[in-house]
Amino acid sequence: MGTVLVTGATGTVGSQVAKQLRAAGAEVIPLRRGHAGGDLEDPGSLPLDGVESVFLVWPFATAEGARAVVDVLTARARRVVYLSSAAVREHEHEVERLIEESGLEWTFLRPHAFAANTLRWARQLRAGVVRAPYGRAAMAPVHERDIAAVAVRALLEDGHHGAAYVLTGPEQITQAGQVDVLAEIVGFPARWEEVPPDHAREELLAGGWPPPAVDEALQAQAALVTAPLPVTRTVEEVTRSAARTFREWAAEHATAFRTAPVPDSTMRAARIHAFGGPSVIRHDRIPVPRPGAGEVLIEVAATSFNPAEIGLRSGLLTDVFGTSLPRTLGWDVSGTVVETGAGVTGLTPGDRVFGQVDGAAAEYVTAPANMLARAPQSIPLAHAATIPVAGLTAWQAVHEHARITRGQRVLINGAGGGVGMFAVQLARLAGAVVTATASPRSAAAVRGYGADEVIDYTATPLPDDLDVLLNLAAVPARDAEALARPGRTVVTIATPIEGGTHFVTRNDPGQLTRLAALVDRGDLVAVPSECHPPAALAEIHRRAESGRTRGKIVITPV
Repeated sequence: MGTVLVTGATGTVGSQVAKQLRAAGAEVIPLRRGHAGGDLEDPGSLPLDGVESVFLVWPFATAEGARAVVDVLTARARRVVYLSSAAVREHEHEVERLIEESGLEWTFLRPHAFAANTLRWARQLRAGVVRAPYGRAAMAPVHERDIAAVAVRALLEDGHHGAAYVLTGPEQITQAGQVDVLAEIVGFPARWEEVPPDHAREELLAGGWPPPAVDEALQAQAALVTAPLPVTRTVEEVTRSAARTFREWAAEHATAFRTAPVPDSTMRAARIHAFGGPSVIRHDRIPVPRPGAGEVLIEVAATSFNPAEIGLRSGLLTDVFGTSLPRTLGWDVSGTVVETGAGVTGLTPGDRVFGQVDGAAAEYVTAPANMLARAPQSIPLAHAATIPVAGLTAWQAVHEHARITRGQRVLINGAGGGVGMFAVQLARLAGAVVTATASPRSAAAVRGYGADEVIDYTATPLPDDLDVLLNLAAVPARDAEALARPGRTVVTIATPIEGGTHFVTRNDPGQLTRLAALVDRGDLVAVPSECHPPAALAEIHRRAESGRTRGKIVITPV
């Protein structure tokens, strides 16, 4: 059994080829791109002494330099197995042509979609929502171990010369179906959310993908919606073992989806460098922070927009938030712990948490471990970002300041916002009869949260027979005076009302834990009204300033 040179030996397929070759008793020379010991960009450096067969991974986007490599292999080796693709892109076709004309014994592997490609969804899966186009695109994902098994047969056995093996898994499954399987295996509530292809293109370009690659990938996915590629039995025919299913692959790789790797470089963050209009919001690349003593590093699943951020951004609330710039936006966070600082107990990497944290509109954020709570388990992790600021405000308004009790008649003014979403539900859970004001745009949602009556404040007078007023919206001074009546408990988080209680929300992990328990029992709904990438933040600020938002808008940095 001869010596085999394995290029791409640390890659998805190459590492499996090397492992299976060793298990078969072959001597393996691993070639790792960027490591000493040989480089495809310097064909003369390739370690080919005594090599009989070569597993060739061509890691470049063009065939430039391939002829020199093939010439060296032809002079020194006898057999080559080339990892191409089912698409046989232009550069892959050229590499195949060079090998065919070389005189080497050759075999081409043309896999369809790698099951391992779904690892690109890992962060989104942890967040609970995989947002992409073409959820109905169907394919038969192939396990990298099956690709490697075919490669090993072709490297070590005769009878494969001249074969171009098209490799698939044993069954078709849509992209949305893959997410369903992963969610079941990993144990997270996660779902597919369809997004327009042009939005996906913008996000991929922002992530550094070259335009031709983006367009090619999206076109290929679109084609698979109406014309999925056929399933082949090549893996079974060559290896005499059944091809592994996507479910089997998912079970083997569940840990990679549950636990985020520790970042070691930079991250994107939504920041302001000056006070002003929405256009001052910038998307910077900055160093990933490291957790200090008592802190954890969180991979952010989501943050959410709070109206007070308009005041922060515009400089109107510098007395509250200070003037230090640049400043990262975002106060709500939900995410996964990826690293802990000295002295942290009770939280470990992989734990899903949420809380009120300054600077959460980023890919990672640090926070004191004792100021976080474990996220609800029954909803997508990204949805938990709707809760901290708005949920705590509503809890403290209902239970601490108004002390609402069963049978009281409660008016919630401004119930269509994020705080109102929770205040209506918590007041109803306390046994109150709830009347809510909301615009026609928000009325249906407010009714869905359990309000007994919804009033369009622009057309209908407010009722007089009230025990409690929770004021969550700015009101003119004359209306504020009318809202304050003798014997009525008034609590406000917006316009101060004479005789009422005005308060600022405090962070309280214990209350967050109670809110999470209500969500997991099904007593409290925490669903965002919208979900957007960070690039949409400036437009969200513009819409909020003109009163065109409702509920809680979630921002996912993925």
